[in-house]
Amino acid sequence: MVPKHCFSENSLMIGRFQPLHNGHMEVIRKCAAESEKLTIGIGSAQYSHECDNPFTAGERYLMIDEVMKDEGIANYCIVPIEDLNRYSLWVAQVESLSPPFSRVYSNNPLTRRLFSEAGYELRDSPLYNREIYSGTAVRKKMTEGEGWRPLVPGKAAEVIDYIDGVRRLREITGGE
Repeated sequence: MVPKHCFSENSLMIGRFQPLHNGHMEVIRKCAAESEKLTIGIGSAQYSHECDNPFTAGERYLMIDEVMKDEGIANYCIVPIEDLNRYSLWVAQVESLSPPFSRVYSNNPLTRRLFSEAGYELRDSPLYNREIYSGTAVRKKMTEGEGWRPLVPGKAAEVIDYIDGVRRLREITGGE
């Protein structure tokens, strides 16, 4: 077995990425720069085709992967993570799905508590223009036919176009 200290610079960050937006990318860039290897966890992976979760885990994976390749960031892997409403087991589930890591980036109080109790180093995720860059704001603009494209990386917009994501979101929300 490889000693745990060999992974001391490996990190984890989890987000829903519904959709991946420029605020997420600022966080990902910072975390990737501070990490030997960054595991990007796609949270709530079991949800899709809902108002708050319109995109599948596979579609979100594709958005992240295309943007990371486009930006030349190579020290990452992407792992879908389903919600588990038995919090005492959730960290073990994340560990079983992910490559080894020692650091967790999160501002979520429950996530921080659970990983802290499991002995992980915690770092705050920077928040970038949260009023502008939030999945809720981007989805609202998509539904209302407003300018959402400047809020997401170009490759993420390409994936959304490819899957006809705006139309799906409008149909789900009754906005069309």
